[in-house]
Amino acid sequence: MAVVTALVNDRSVVIFSKSSCCMCHTIKTLISSFGANPTVYELDEHPKGQQIEKELKGLGCKPSVPAVFIGQELIGGANEIMTLHLKGQLVPLLLRANAIWV
Repeated sequence: MAVVTALVNDRSVVIFSKSSCCMCHTIKTLISSFGANPTVYELDEHPKGQQIEKELKGLGCKPSVPAVFIGQELIGGANEIMTLHLKGQLVPLLLRANAIWV
């Protein structure tokens, strides 16, 4: 988990994605629409993409992308992010992580 931990450290929002994944695009667009500027790692373009993907699966991400970390905490994939959004809990989470400001 060392690579994922290092990439997530000190960043308010990190999204692990694949450039060809439509759900990844949707989640990136949703989070960005609130004014957040997530750090995005495209695993199919990253030199350690396969290792990162294995680490994400080891953390319980199934499928491995999109994987969203907010405030250095694994929130989950598309289902978890959409659920938080529909419950009105995504924006407060982004605010607490200092990813957006009011």
